[in-house]
Amino acid sequence: MNDDLNPNNIPEAEESPPCVLVFNANDASGAAGLGADVLTMSSMGVHALPIVTGAYMRDTAEIFDHVSFDEEAVAEQARAVLEDISVSVIKVGFCGSPENLSVIAETSTDYAEVPVIAYMPNLSWWSEEQIDAYLDAFKELILPQSTLLIGNHNTLWRWLLPDWSSDRAPGPRDIAKAAYEMGTPYVMITGITSPNQFIENVLASPNSVLVTEKFERFDAVFSGAGDTLSASLAALLAMGTDLESATHESLAYLDRALDSGYRPGMGHVIADRLFWAHDDAQEGVEASEEPSDTQTLISEGFSLPGHETRH
Repeated sequence: MNDDLNPNNIPEAEESPPCVLVFNANDASGAAGLGADVLTMSSMGVHALPIVTGAYMRDTAEIFDHVSFDEEAVAEQARAVLEDISVSVIKVGFCGSPENLSVIAETSTDYAEVPVIAYMPNLSWWSEEQIDAYLDAFKELILPQSTLLIGNHNTLWRWLLPDWSSDRAPGPRDIAKAAYEMGTPYVMITGITSPNQFIENVLASPNSVLVTEKFERFDAVFSGAGDTLSASLAALLAMGTDLESATHESLAYLDRALDSGYRPGMGHVIADRLFWAHDDAQEGVEASEEPSDTQTLISEGFSLPGHETRH
């Protein structure tokens, strides 16, 4: 574009980063919710479009309550931004009410070519009546439009396979089959207990296990790990990474973020989503005449530094 026609040197559209539309609740503690989504996606070089569905009343230790936005307010936020900006992925986090889920389903139907990444958090802090209504609406409205469902093993098991009667816990393909019956082709299952203080995270379809990653269990208790993982995976997919590679990379990102986590309050540890930007990551760089490989990658945009221990 001629500078005379663009006096402020505003970047042209093709130079913009990919955009992800995010439906989630605000979390004033910064542990989870929209804050986690925006920071994670920004860390990866993706522009988040945050749609506020409500607000948590919580600190870093626990959730006390939640207030949902009116569904029309949620719809208006989404309509306004979608009429202006092209999105590569839609991420659905906690949306607070069946009415909000209905609005989100209607919105994503209008953009059927855009993948939907759905994350189901632990809702045990809520009342049983509210949980049942929300899960039923999510299953009916969101799963049929979702490309990928992400959630903890116990959360997805109790939700998708409530009548499971076997002595063994359901495996990843069992949960994937249940999700597929609702219309979701892929499931990312986290927190599967393994021997010797390890946990497994698995990407599965009804027919096969596509990715299995085993990590050493941290001693600390974290808030916001699920939002961090689902946001990083959505961001990588928006950047054009294939699903299996995006799964590997997002799990590595989460591991490093948790390993660098911090406790800003008196509650749980929060993942450090900007671990790669710390000064200590650049230690010794100024003394070197040539930039290291890690330096070069960071300067060019998001990249995962190498690591030896995965947790």
